[in-house]
Formats: sequence, structure tokens, C-alpha cells
Amino acid sequence: MTAPTRGASGAWTALLLLSTGFLMSQAFRTIAAIMAAPLQAELQLSPQQLGVFAAAYHFAFGGLQLFMGMGIDLHGLRRTVLTASPLMALGAAVSALATGFPMLVAGQVLIGIGSAPAFLVCTIYVARHFAPERYTVVSSLILAVGGIGMVLTGSPLAWLIEATSWRMGFWVLAGCALLSWLAIALGVHEPGPAAGARRESLGQALRTFGALCRLPHTAGIVALALVSYGAFITLRGLWLGPLLMQRHGWSLVAAGNLAVLLTVVSLISLPLFGRADPGPRRRRRWMLWGSAVAALCFVGLAANCGMWLDVVLMLAFMMLSGYGTLQYPDVKDAYEPAVIGRAMALFTMALFMGVALMQWATGAIAQAAQARGLDPFGPVFGAIAVLLALGALAFRLLPQPASVRGDQ
Repeated sequence: MTAPTRGASGAWTALLLLSTGFLMSQAFRTIAAIMAAPLQAELQLSPQQLGVFAAAYHFAFGGLQLFMGMGIDLHGLRRTVLTASPLMALGAAVSALATGFPMLVAGQVLIGIGSAPAFLVCTIYVARHFAPERYTVVSSLILAVGGIGMVLTGSPLAWLIEATSWRMGFWVLAGCALLSWLAIALGVHEPGPAAGARRESLGQALRTFGALCRLPHTAGIVALALVSYGAFITLRGLWLGPLLMQRHGWSLVAAGNLAVLLTVVSLISLPLFGRADPGPRRRRRWMLWGSAVAALCFVGLAANCGMWLDVVLMLAFMMLSGYGTLQYPDVKDAYEPAVIGRAMALFTMALFMGVALMQWATGAIAQAAQARGLDPFGPVFGAIAVLLALGALAFRLLPQPASVRGDQ
């Protein structure tokens, strides 16, 4: 595991360098909101294809989390992230050169594979190198740092696309991904395994994952993970631009400006919720209330009560979105330290498979609504509201971890 030799400052330096990969993954996963209109215009993408384009990254990202968790536990943080992350730049280059939908999706899959360990290495690094009582605060700060990537895919990306093209957006992101790889390669170091350390086999690692899945409280954690982040990214990373441009007639740059504002609000929300973490039992209550109010925000968006109410509802949702940072200490407290790497991998896989499924499903819903002459955003946001409510209900009713039961 990574072990900085310069005390607290060394730990922070290594963590911030690792977080540049997470920043890039945040940028890549939210490009569809701004690129949707130019992609549809040049490549003639349908709403369903747009949903598949956005989801392809997340299917690849989420599907590899278990293997990235095993790679981190077996081979270390640095080797895992440096092996995978060059594919971010390669995928961005393929996307920039795309002449049709299949090539565009292939590029997104490569980007998703390259991004797969980006946040996982940060969460595991925090668990290994910072005091347990600081885990929530430090994790929320890293989430906020990574969120700078979403800021870059607001106004800056919109301006770049209007001045050049969406292809140049991918080329610039490819260059930034290479710089992140270089920074991690030069600035993050880790020792070899301790003398006599026992290395776990691939079969043993897979059996550990199976054991995690069989624990009763895993189902509830996964149920909420499948919808919580998915709702956030499906709004901010896919439908925000089309909503503003098609429902309310905004320009691409105006939509990008609001995307930046919403992102900044969400970044402020993360450390606020992180510092306010109330502990295992009350934390879960906060997560339930957060999911319920988020669902109501999407009900309001589905109702189409006017431009300014839509903006207010999106701002309210972003102010609330920081409750998602409480899921990370919830997972950490629910499992033994020896398997925390794979528990985080399982949780992260659920988060991003949920994003992929929600983006794919809402793309299909929008396509069906449009074919019937309906406003596609009503059914899309109504479906997100229902999924959030179902995920929260499962989280509440399914078995709770011992850390919560013991607090009751």
C-alpha cells in the first residue's frame, strides 16, 4: 500500500496527486450534458443513442470495480492506477476521431476502463493513511476536489465547443489525462510488500467478494448506491443541457454557465455534509431524508412548472446532493478493515452501474416519449424520482449492519 515518508504533508501530497485522476474521471462522466447538442447535430444521434453514449462510460467503469479492488489489494494503488489510466487518453482520442456512433461508444468504453480505479484509490488511500475519525471529512474534501472536473465540463467546455468543435473538447481532455498520469507516476510512491507477507490468490480474492455479497446488510447498501449517484449524474451529466436548451430555449454557453453554478453548489455541499456527519445511526436517517427530498425535486422537474422553478429545483437538489458523501463512511463502518478495499470496490461498482442503467433507461424513456409527441423530460425525471424512492425504501427495510444495530 502507499506509504508516504513525509508525514501528514506527504500523505496529503500523494492524495492530491491521486485525486487528479478522479478529477479527470469526473470531467469525462459529465461531458454528455454539454456535448449532447453538437453530437446529435453532427452524428445524428437519437435520444436513446445519447443515453447509450453517456451510459457506456459508466458500464465499463462500474463493471471493472471488483477487478480494480482486487488489483489494489494484490498489486498496490500506484501500479493499478498507472496501468489503467492511459486508456483515458486513448479513449478520448478515439472519441475525438469518431465518424459514427459505434466508434464514439468504443471511445467511451476505453475512457471508462481507464477511469475505473480513479476514485477507488483515493478512498482506500484515505482509509489507510488518515485517522478513522477524519475519514468522512477527508473523503468529502477529495470529492470536492474531484468535482472541479465537472466545473471544467460546464462553461469552459461550452466555450471551447462553440469556438472550435466537440472533437477539440476530447483532445484537450486527452492531454489533461496524460498530465494526470505523469503527475501520479512522478509523485506517488509505495514500497514493495513486507518481507514474508502472504499474497492472496485470485481465487481467494474472488471468494472474498462472494462473501461480501452474501452478508445480509450488503443488499441495502447496494440498493441505495444504485440510485443515489445515478440521479445526480443523470441530471448533471446527461439531461441538464438538453433540458435547458429544448424545454426553455437556452444557448449552449448559458446552459454551461448554469452547469458551473450547479456544480459549485454541489461541491460546497460535500464538505458541509462531511463535517456534519452525525454517526452511524443518525447518518442513515440523514441519507434516507436526503433521498426522499431528492425524489421530490425530480417530481417537480417532471411537472414542468416553468423555467425558474426548474432552476430552483436543480439548485435545491445540488445543495442537498452532499448527503451522498455520508455513504462512504457508512460502507467503511459496515465491513471489517481487512476487506475494506473490496467493500469499497463493490460499493463503487453499484454506484456506477446504477449511473449506467439510469442513463440507458432514461434515454430509452425519452425516445419513447418523443415518438409519442410528449415532452420527454417529464417521463425521464418522473422515472428518476420513482427509482430514488424505491432505493431509499430498500435501504430502510433491508437488514442493517452491526455498526447501526449496536447504536440503537
